[in-house]
Amino acid sequence: MRQARDGTFALMFMVMLTIAAGNTALQSVLPALGRSLGVRDAEVALAFSISALFWVLAAPFWAHRSHRHGRRAMILLGLGGYATSLVLCGVFLLAGINGWIGGTAAFLLFIVGRVIYGATGAAAPPAVQALVAGSTTREERTRALTLLASAFGLGTILGPALAPYLILGHLGPVAVGLAGPAFVFALFGVAMLVAVWRRLPDDRSDDSSHGAVNAYPSIGGQSSGASVTAAIAPENGARIGALDPRIRWWLFVGLVMGHAQAMTGQVIGFLVIDRLGVSPVDALGATGLVLMTGAGASLLAQWGMIPLLDLRPRALVLVGLALAAAGCWATGHATTLPSIASGYALASLGFGFVRPGFTAGSSLAVDASLQASVAGKVTSISGASFVLGPSIGVALYGIGHALPYDAAAIACALLLPLGWRALRE
Repeated sequence: MRQARDGTFALMFMVMLTIAAGNTALQSVLPALGRSLGVRDAEVALAFSISALFWVLAAPFWAHRSHRHGRRAMILLGLGGYATSLVLCGVFLLAGINGWIGGTAAFLLFIVGRVIYGATGAAAPPAVQALVAGSTTREERTRALTLLASAFGLGTILGPALAPYLILGHLGPVAVGLAGPAFVFALFGVAMLVAVWRRLPDDRSDDSSHGAVNAYPSIGGQSSGASVTAAIAPENGARIGALDPRIRWWLFVGLVMGHAQAMTGQVIGFLVIDRLGVSPVDALGATGLVLMTGAGASLLAQWGMIPLLDLRPRALVLVGLALAAAGCWATGHATTLPSIASGYALASLGFGFVRPGFTAGSSLAVDASLQASVAGKVTSISGASFVLGPSIGVALYGIGHALPYDAAAIACALLLPLGWRALRE
């Protein structure tokens, strides 16, 4: 029995990893794709923002239906939407790369493919959580769900790391090129779809376990832990408003920090291309390295340094904001690959402190009956930051290449005195 349960958990871990890795791999090549097709940078950001918007809107809808329709059905829906979206994105990009349609038309159709992902991909994570929660004891549940959430963080490293090696050549007369990562990760999605179809039984379950909304899987958007809190809290708990004095400043810090992280992460591919003076394709390896070091630094903070230092939430926020401000400024003014990577890693390390800091601070500010409501608001803020943040970052980048990073650094620096005065534990 335990062996079967462990096998199910391993499969669910791979489902979460695949979704996060495929999405962030595609994000990492978007700047190069846009430049190669002659598409404006703003249109590239729009493709990302629209997908995130649909995820944020659809996630609560699917989270409340996994129990009614069965977890297996929701996981299959999420994986099916993920694979279908990647295939369509790959086909539309292929058409643009080979000149069958114009670059702008290719990217507009690409956005349609991303909408499918945003609208349906959000169905899988809550169902995966509910399935794991239902197969574990209460003592095991938090640890299992936390480990499951780490799959998203691991995917943010693997996706950008693998993407440069998935740039394919020609299939006969057809050039695949930068569309390669979309097709390869679509195959991974199909493989996971088949595995879930064959190994998971139909489960219109009568147990009381439930999943929770997950934030949009994005570069730099590692799990905050809020989704785990919501998944183990009672579904019918009391509600709290976002402007409640107990949590409003914690949420405000999270909202500003999230936008700063989304702004800087979205334009890093453009920055690498422009600062190094290389072609979009040649910049992919360097972009992947920068993104990988950033994701690694963020996970180092959350998995290694925070448990070791044992800082309180307020201290996590203040230390993280100082590091993020310094890292953003250093990234914006860097001119070489090592300096860009080290600056971005420092910024990501800071964000890696702030994210669990404001999450824990919000949670500790209220009693047990409000945990699910607070966790839902934290998750919403984490996802909403990646709706407008990328477009704001690209708009600022169009004015000056260092401007998104300077703006993020100033925002984090201004939050320091506010956090010192307003955050209470």
